[in-house]
Amino acid sequence: MRAEFDESLVTGNEMIDSQHKELIDKINKLLDSCETSKDKVVSVKTLDYLADYTEFHFGEEEKLQEEITYPGVEKHKEEHEKLRQVVRDLYNMLEEEEGPSAAFVEAVNKNVVEWLYNHIKTFDRSVAEYKFMHENGERL
Repeated sequence: MRAEFDESLVTGNEMIDSQHKELIDKINKLLDSCETSKDKVVSVKTLDYLADYTEFHFGEEEKLQEEITYPGVEKHKEEHEKLRQVVRDLYNMLEEEEGPSAAFVEAVNKNVVEWLYNHIKTFDRSVAEYKFMHENGERL
């Protein structure tokens, strides 16, 4: 299964949406690497690439939330921490299984792709809506 950025994931915030597209691209690169190589080193390097971009993206989102004094910033950070734990678990899985297994790919789909879709549709959309109302002087 490949992750896809579609209309249901659009938040309306250009920065967030473009970073989500990039994040989905990196997830797909990880899934592709699992199909083309069973080499643990390849998978670990690709997971590193995904983890690094995830950290960058989370930092940008959290900075934006603090700039607009988003009231749900702490809960949002907690959600980000859940994905960080998932990534740590994926590293452990690669180590234990000596490379990308079918179970690893399933874990990426279930714990990364599904988490991301849900997170974007709820938490990130809420931030984008708050930012829009904040910038347009609408009642918060």
